[in-house]
Amino acid sequence: MKKSEATSTSSYRKNMLDILFSHSYYYRLDPKQWKNKTPFPPLGTLYAASLLRENRYEVDLFDTNLLNGPSEIRFVIQEKKPKYLVIYDDGFNYLTKMCLTNMREACFEMICLGKEQNCTVIVCSSDATDHYGKYLEKGADFIIQGEGEMTLLELINSLEKNESVALIPGIVHSEENQVKVHPKRSVLQDLDQLPLPAWDLVAMEDYKNIWKQSRQDFTLNIATTRGCPYKCNWCAKPIYGNRYHAHSPKYIADHIRYLKDTFGVDRFWMCDDIFGLKPNWVQEFYSELQQQNLKIRYYIQSRVDLLLKEDTIDVLAKSGLEEVWVGAESASQKILDAMDKGTKVAQIYEATKMLKAKNIRVAFFLQFGYLTENQSDIQKTIAMVKELMPDNIGISVSYPLPGTLFYEKVKNDLKEKSNWKDSDDLEMMFRGTFKSDYYRKLQRFVHKEYRKSQGFVNLKTIARNPMHLSFRKIKSIAKLAYYIPSAFADSLYLKKQAHER
Repeated sequence: MKKSEATSTSSYRKNMLDILFSHSYYYRLDPKQWKNKTPFPPLGTLYAASLLRENRYEVDLFDTNLLNGPSEIRFVIQEKKPKYLVIYDDGFNYLTKMCLTNMREACFEMICLGKEQNCTVIVCSSDATDHYGKYLEKGADFIIQGEGEMTLLELINSLEKNESVALIPGIVHSEENQVKVHPKRSVLQDLDQLPLPAWDLVAMEDYKNIWKQSRQDFTLNIATTRGCPYKCNWCAKPIYGNRYHAHSPKYIADHIRYLKDTFGVDRFWMCDDIFGLKPNWVQEFYSELQQQNLKIRYYIQSRVDLLLKEDTIDVLAKSGLEEVWVGAESASQKILDAMDKGTKVAQIYEATKMLKAKNIRVAFFLQFGYLTENQSDIQKTIAMVKELMPDNIGISVSYPLPGTLFYEKVKNDLKEKSNWKDSDDLEMMFRGTFKSDYYRKLQRFVHKEYRKSQGFVNLKTIARNPMHLSFRKIKSIAKLAYYIPSAFADSLYLKKQAHER
């Protein structure tokens, strides 16, 4: 094993190992995400490793995030000879729910490499939950469906004692050439019974070095909750489901204290599907931060209707919130209703203005291509972006995920392609209003219109008050020379495509 390869994984301490944990997300195989240079350690994997270690198993981590590809695991398996290879994907990373084909193929190769070295291979991931047959065919011994920590512990305990696995809920395996699908396991309700994630297994300096290239402050990921009770009909929840459970504010504050003291980090990505949904949780969290004298900066995902409740925005601002990503999706109420989103366009406007008034950055997730969308719906969304001027936008096209009502509506169209290769693919996998080329160009056009609007706002700001001059604003204004003609050219192309469809 090359020195560079060794420093890209954790430090392997023993010659023999009970469990080698890994996962199948590789930032380098997802060009859009690798370009961002803001990778996060595999939090879900670290939780599972910590629980098994607490139960006296010798564990280690082969972290794939920063590596070139799956072949590098071969050297580690040969060296450490683990009895079990557990490929346990980070269920808190939304990209793993998309089941990108690059990552699926990497996982298949890892399974084969594990079996070559006589490992018992166990896989826990969104894709394996939905397509367990494909993983069993590649040689996996067991698939864990849904939330995996307790199932994994029970499974390995049984295997170590040579006991039957017949009554273990949450697993799928082959027996006498028959696929056995066990009943699902109930999700964990008391999250605080889990030990803190096994952060010591992470090569943290490698992550810090990548983050330096992004010119952003180093940030670590924390999950305060699991699950989401809302029922947007395009959103899949293969791991944590529709149930919603939260860590106590004290557990999270203690977690933050550990990360600050150990790694010197004070900025966090709260990677919950929805942060602070439990009544009074945000208020109690702020009190806990004060009691422990913890000053942090963080950013979250949330819903506009939730943010508007009581004093939520005020408390978030006091506790250190810098930025919130909201699932705006569309400025067409027709589309929001078709998605079963449960929010109103007016709430997007109100929440955005309130957050900006507290100097909290606002970012929009936008989704184009949903069923019944037309030119009018698209133009409403573009107009909303230009009027509200969020601090950032993330644009995608509707992506059918197994287990959703939306998937059921379009599954007959998914014969040629049912997964993106990487997160910048933007292929329309069903028969929408327009074709893939249109939506790819639309994504670029909206970004250009957004940047163009930013440039004009900065130009007006400087014209009114030259003291507000900054390099960032000058750069934004200078780029108008590119964005104005380029956006105009894109608009002509889009009009032509819409006319020819």
